[in-house]
Amino acid sequence: MIVTSSRVPIDDLSALGWEHKPEGLCRGDECVPLPASSIDGARTVDVDLLGQRLRRSVVADPATGVRSIGPEYGATTLTRAAAPDLELPDLVTGQPFRLSSLRGKKVVLVSWASW
Repeated sequence: MIVTSSRVPIDDLSALGWEHKPEGLCRGDECVPLPASSIDGARTVDVDLLGQRLRRSVVADPATGVRSIGPEYGATTLTRAAAPDLELPDLVTGQPFRLSSLRGKKVVLVSWASW
């Protein structure tokens, strides 16, 4: 989940499959305690606290304020926001292209698999 603030509306967590109940955030039979004091008057919760409670990584870009809540516990998670140096042939010229040539720029990697 990508958010553009340090707080996320509690109702938006349904996108991750979570529902806010008196006992905390619940998904199926699993409930994670979320103190009522952590939810403000606008019904938002701190993203970093949310990541901690859901046992998910939170990666933040301080320049833009964008944060990403990572995959659930047990899934593969990133320990840092750096991709390995990939080298693939350029689609136009066929010459090798290294991901490191884009260092210092923001890059979105999109992958797809048929299985």
